[in-house]
Amino acid sequence: MKRDYDTRPMTRATVFLTGGTGYMGRRLIPRLVTKGYAVHALVRPRSNNTLPAEAKPIVGDVLDAPSFVHRIPSDSIVVHLVGTPRPSPAKAAEFEAVDFVSARECISAAKAAGARHFVYVSVAQPAPVMRAYVDVRARGEALLRESGLPHTVLRPWYVLGPGHRWAYALVPLYWYWNARASTRATAQRLGLVTLDQMLSALTWAVETAGSDTRVLEVPAIRQFRSTSLRNGPGQRTTA
Repeated sequence: MKRDYDTRPMTRATVFLTGGTGYMGRRLIPRLVTKGYAVHALVRPRSNNTLPAEAKPIVGDVLDAPSFVHRIPSDSIVVHLVGTPRPSPAKAAEFEAVDFVSARECISAAKAAGARHFVYVSVAQPAPVMRAYVDVRARGEALLRESGLPHTVLRPWYVLGPGHRWAYALVPLYWYWNARASTRATAQRLGLVTLDQMLSALTWAVETAGSDTRVLEVPAIRQFRSTSLRNGPGQRTTA
């Protein structure tokens, strides 16, 4: 079922975030705090000092739900950003051991804690490459659907930003693929998004977290900017 997004501001809630010391997490935390959210970030003991100062550290193991389920505030918004850095086909074992297990445990803990909404960064699909990574993220989405938790799924393909710029070399190819009817849909689904677009889309997902389920593909993510966090089309389904 497709509808326009509900852009009404929701009541502020605590955000429980995993991956707060990672590439997106450490940049997302200050944005959420600026918006008035209290951010509780799950960290390992040795990562405590690398967490942005704006977040409250919650020590636990993202691969073991019992270690942190009791620290997720009821009615909180859970944002799951844990994942293998710099994914490549050679990291299939890490995808299973870290990406899938962390998603499974975090979803289980969020449901048990009575979380309001779950925000999950997946990946564009289907895709002709990185099949192990795509499979793990698709299975994470399936767990979310089975959980019954209201959720927002973001499906980027590659996020351009500091230290992640090599894909700019592919821009001419994307122009070519977009110009051809036979490859246009694939080029749009597997398009490039910027770090600012991802952070803005994640902030929007938190700000509008309600009882619905939303899926944001690449074309929707690319419409987000930090100055227009509540304007962005996408696919929305009832939970």
